[in-house]
Amino acid sequence: MTAFLASIGRATLAILASIGAVTLFAGQTVGHMLRPPFYWREFISACMTIGYFSLPVVGLTALFTGGALALQIYAGGARFNAEAVVPSIVAIGMVRELGPVLGGLMVAARVASSIAAEIGTMKVTEQIDALVTLSTNPMKYLTVPRVLAATLTVPVLVLVGDIIGIMGGYLVGVSRLGFNPAAYLQNTVDFLEFWDVASGLVKGAVFGFIIALMGCYFGMRSGRGAQGVGRATKAAVVAASVMILAANYLLTELFFSA
Repeated sequence: MTAFLASIGRATLAILASIGAVTLFAGQTVGHMLRPPFYWREFISACMTIGYFSLPVVGLTALFTGGALALQIYAGGARFNAEAVVPSIVAIGMVRELGPVLGGLMVAARVASSIAAEIGTMKVTEQIDALVTLSTNPMKYLTVPRVLAATLTVPVLVLVGDIIGIMGGYLVGVSRLGFNPAAYLQNTVDFLEFWDVASGLVKGAVFGFIIALMGCYFGMRSGRGAQGVGRATKAAVVAASVMILAANYLLTELFFSA
């Protein structure tokens, strides 16, 4: 019994220590954002890598999700003679939940793993030690540009994903479900409110911060050798995905609770 309780205690302490380490890392990152110098070349490169090159995967995910959502809502609404709600529900579902969450998860799979592997490899090959030798703060040079770039570009990806997802629902609704094109678009505009879109963009910014932060955190803490880099990459993706889902619930509770 004592051994069982001790194992629970060790696991609890390890979780609390990890939460504290991540919190301190996030605080240091935000603190470095507010103090010069700032490496603009690294920031622009990170914007291209995180934002522009993630557009295809986010766009395709949103397109097929919007189409599948339209089919599911139509099939479910047909049981209650409520097929007309398809345009509004697809739009609200995409901009509030599916656009930010699926976009965040796809970017996490692509970007968090890439950042963790890149920084982990730099640590293994002692490039981070070389930065310190050259009087360059590794967090300012490696972490701050990536975190800031993700925080600014992921909301843009979410917005593009929302538009493409709604278009996917429109294409399926018009071509497969027999909706009038003008009526479908009019229902989408009538039921979509500004805060629906804005809440999704806020979620996107939070998710972007989480994605880059987890990639940098686990990359900086990577173990030696190829196995250490592999474990850091896997941990970054898992942690970012779980934190995105948890943050999504908390933000939804904050924005839309009665």
